Amino acid sequence: MADGQRHLLPAFSNPLSPNGFSSDQTANGLVLNSLLTHFVASQPSSVPETSATPGSASHNNTRGMYGQNHQQGHNTRINGAPGRQQAMPMLYNFQQSAHPHQAHAQHHQNIQQDHGGAGIMGHSAFSSGVLPNASPFSASNLQNGHASTPRAGQTQQITEHWAEQLRLHKEAERAHATMTEQHQPHFYARLKAAENRGIGGAALTGGDAGPTVDGEDDRRRPWSLEKTNKRQDWYNLDMSGQGLRVLAPPLFAYEFLQELYIASNRLTFLPAEIGRLRHLRHLDVSNNLISELPPEIGMCTNLKSLYLFNNQIRDLPTELGSLYLMDMLGIEGNPLDPSLKQEIMGGDTKSLVNRLLLKAPVPIPPADRKPIVVQEDVSSTLERVKILTWNILCDKFATTTLYGYTPPTALSWDYRRQRIIQELHERDADILCLQEIATDVFRDFFSPELAQDGYKGVHWPRPKAKTMAEKDAQSVDGCAVFYKASKWILLDKQLLDYANIAINRPDMKNQHDIFNRVMPKDNIGIICLFESRQTGARMIVANTHLAWEPTLADVKLVQTAIMMENITRLAEKYARWPPLKDKKMIQLPLEEGEQRVELPEPAPSQEYRNNTDIPLLVCGDYNSTYDSSVYELLSMGRVAPNHNDFGDHQYGSFTRDGVEHPFSMRSAYVHLNGTPDELTFTNYVPGFAEVIDYIWYSTNTLEVVSLLGPPDRDHLKRVPGFPNYHFPADHIQIMAELVIKARKDKKMVQEPDFGSGSGDRRG
Repeated sequence: MADGQRHLLPAFSNPLSPNGFSSDQTANGLVLNSLLTHFVASQPSSVPETSATPGSASHNNTRGMYGQNHQQGHNTRINGAPGRQQAMPMLYNFQQSAHPHQAHAQHHQNIQQDHGGAGIMGHSAFSSGVLPNASPFSASNLQNGHASTPRAGQTQQITEHWAEQLRLHKEAERAHATMTEQHQPHFYARLKAAENRGIGGAALTGGDAGPTVDGEDDRRRPWSLEKTNKRQDWYNLDMSGQGLRVLAPPLFAYEFLQELYIASNRLTFLPAEIGRLRHLRHLDVSNNLISELPPEIGMCTNLKSLYLFNNQIRDLPTELGSLYLMDMLGIEGNPLDPSLKQEIMGGDTKSLVNRLLLKAPVPIPPADRKPIVVQEDVSSTLERVKILTWNILCDKFATTTLYGYTPPTALSWDYRRQRIIQELHERDADILCLQEIATDVFRDFFSPELAQDGYKGVHWPRPKAKTMAEKDAQSVDGCAVFYKASKWILLDKQLLDYANIAINRPDMKNQHDIFNRVMPKDNIGIICLFESRQTGARMIVANTHLAWEPTLADVKLVQTAIMMENITRLAEKYARWPPLKDKKMIQLPLEEGEQRVELPEPAPSQEYRNNTDIPLLVCGDYNSTYDSSVYELLSMGRVAPNHNDFGDHQYGSFTRDGVEHPFSMRSAYVHLNGTPDELTFTNYVPGFAEVIDYIWYSTNTLEVVSLLGPPDRDHLKRVPGFPNYHFPADHIQIMAELVIKARKDKKMVQEPDFGSGSGDRRG
């Protein structure tokens, strides 16, 4: 074992001391008891025993956290058992499974430092006192595969799943007897101690981000490697058999916990804060006095097993239907509603979970997302532009395998597309940048729907569509840009096929990393040049969707570098473009029966001296967080050739000279950082909630006026992830309203006749 682990995981290899611990551990009693106080809401003996339990009026007759003879101090008595120091939470690590997301790893390290690590028990020499496991087919349980209890005069055939339920129930009763009759708490820590000899801490990994769908793996989450390489030495906590009546709030700060044992206590309820432990995979609440579960239990979507044996539960909240990964719900020994019990007896846990998901009512809508004013007293003479970006979740990726916590109705494309179009109508942006929009969906649904609001659109699918049959190619997703044709004229549009551009660069085309890492990813970007009908101002808009994999940080950086390199080149070209000769001649097509409306006299085209003079907006789903090289390049304008994200890969001039661009750019939403309205995520799914979508703008030509605020935080306390009935995609849309800054050197372009060659650029 590494030296750095010895103070965290003391090995109790000495003979047991009279009080049940090794002699070494007895010396650490003071530190261990200090750890206990973080979990146990205890009272001095002078406090009346009728103190109320938080959260429920029906708990007024409880007597605090322990039995009535409990006393505080270093020689604590737990449930009247004299001098038993082991009656405290035992923290141990009996598995080294991959952690799905490490947002709280540093928080845990700080807690370890506060306690000196002495209370974390990775090893123990206790005799477990465990009776042999009962076989589901032993004579005491089953006879020839049938239950021994007759029903309506006949034996009832039981399923394999219910047989396992009965076996686990029997084990829970034996564990309860061990802890209560033999006064040996922490049964599960003792049970697993022998399996952990020699196990040390492990670096955390991102875990499985989800299965693939029909060969598509783009729905996995962009886990941040920076966050997943932090060490975590324990994931499990045993607080069983201590007579606890209430779980104290500090427990729920340990959001990294994967297993929690609070069985064989005197708990009458689970607090709503249980929903904060979103990484739990196993929760054992057996042999308590619990009569109902809080709706927030539905937030624990990683749960694979939830043991509720021998409580007083009669009904289950429909929020339990969100626990789509759960394999075993232990409910035997409860006066459960017969129809619910029969569902699990005749089927299994998943059939019961699915039933609860299907019967879940549509939740109350959240409060509207409010616009937040960033800049006041903006001159009314400045032209405004409102731009929105949104990954709308392509229908082929919206499967119950990946989004099992979402009710099927809310996951269906018929429902989601109507919600999406409704929100786009309500936002009424000038420019819409959409990702994951399939070719047939763009053509048959969004184009005609948005045309009713005066939008025209540009769309490209990912390049693999070229290699597929025409019918199959229609379902390939890509990027789209819609614009209000009454305000803007499309002058040019360009597709960025990152892989194709990379393999054709002279400095990259012969390098292995281009073929092995960049070329397999068919991500794209779109660049559009617009001109305002009202002012003649021109504007570049880019929309992109980058690779998702955390192991391809170098590829995301290369894709972003190629995008900025092409924006720079095209902006130089656009700065020299001639003006439009007659904007009045560029008319909008009319719908049947529609009358043409005369537009105001258009202003002449504006002049631009260089590429950075043209207003620039860069939007999309970057699958990159604030601490990424992608963010660094866009915000700082340069990434060094030896950046960590490049690793030891070779990408021509990018890894020889570095990457840079000439624009001064800022993310629109940085204006909300550090405020109550700060945007904390744009992608919200179980295990991942981060900002990975952005609206970047050139600070020398544009200024942010207002932003669309974040979703209602109170509403999210019972929402494990998107999509749902009120959020139709796993990403949220973000929107900014900006003004084009006044130019001191503003000049109008003269109108020399360059012939008709530029006419095909107009849209």
